[in-house]
Amino acid sequence: MNKQQIPVVVLAGFLGSGKTTLLNHLLHRSGGSRIGAIVNDFGSIEIDAMSVAGQLGDSTVSLGNGCLCCAVDASELDEYLERLARPAAGIDVIVIEASGLAEPQELVKMLLASENPHIVYGGLVEVVDAAEFEATRERHPEVDRHLGIADLVVVNKADRVPAEERERVVRAVRGLAGRAAVVAASYGRVDVELFFDRAPVGERVGQLSFDDLREDDPDMRGGDRDMSQDGHSETEACADGRCAHHDHHHDHLHTAYESLAFTSEAPMGPRPLMALLDSRPEGLYRIKGYVDFGAADPRNRYEVHAVGRFLRFYPEPWAPGEPRLTQLVLIGSGVDVSTLEKELEACREYAPQADEQGMWGVLRYVQEPDEESGSWAE
Repeated sequence: MNKQQIPVVVLAGFLGSGKTTLLNHLLHRSGGSRIGAIVNDFGSIEIDAMSVAGQLGDSTVSLGNGCLCCAVDASELDEYLERLARPAAGIDVIVIEASGLAEPQELVKMLLASENPHIVYGGLVEVVDAAEFEATRERHPEVDRHLGIADLVVVNKADRVPAEERERVVRAVRGLAGRAAVVAASYGRVDVELFFDRAPVGERVGQLSFDDLREDDPDMRGGDRDMSQDGHSETEACADGRCAHHDHHHDHLHTAYESLAFTSEAPMGPRPLMALLDSRPEGLYRIKGYVDFGAADPRNRYEVHAVGRFLRFYPEPWAPGEPRLTQLVLIGSGVDVSTLEKELEACREYAPQADEQGMWGVLRYVQEPDEESGSWAE
């Protein structure tokens, strides 16, 4: 990807689902990635902004007293993004925490319409409360539509329901979320691999870390405004390194995910690879890496960036003497890794031909100057 383009992730979900908890978890487990946050409270007192890692200076933009999708247009959102996406800020990923009443589809449209050359759409993450899922659907039937356009769904507070109920909620969410990855979590503790790049070619991701913001266990300190059913915050439910209902180090839920690292010395055929990418399996959330199309384009390697249904390629010239390899990392939930690996192996071209027409499928996802490219289903 263009090194100046920063993924922008929309974090959505109804009031109390656990968005701020999840964002704080990402901030404190960033693993070397520097995160910029845009926090949108609905109301004049910006409680969520106060709770996000103690308001991280110029890495946080707070928007109070209004719903982001209604209060600003695409050009205004660009102004906020520019404060975080300017190269001098050194930000690796931007997370927009929408208010609990925001319309996520409108936020995604605003990002795709953005004219900021430094950002790229990074996916829609929808957070749902496992304990309140059915009640939320009754009060807010639009949640079904929100899940249908998500790229990743986090079924949060999964520790608060019995195992059978949790499995039933996850099945229901999967039925509504279509091809999106669906993961269960407790206290917003998702695997950060779902959000942050672990570079497939040995590159270090990010320059700065938030890991030193807290001297003790980051999951046990402030910044948590999620309320449990008994009225206590999740932070209050834990003390001295242990949770009231679960041992902190052993019993809490961790998000399950599958990842595949794929390397090929043989070039990839553009036609079979695009057939695979255009019909990628359910639950495959992120794809990152570089593709060698061999004789189909001997001058360039193609960096690929995919999140959910969004896909983009970035051609760049091969460096002199650089090994010509395809190196990809694929991450998702509920993905058959062995089948996916076999499908990628089948895309190899051991006797490649100059298939310029075959590259047309790739070029559909190459951003032209001053033109937004990619794919996103409404």
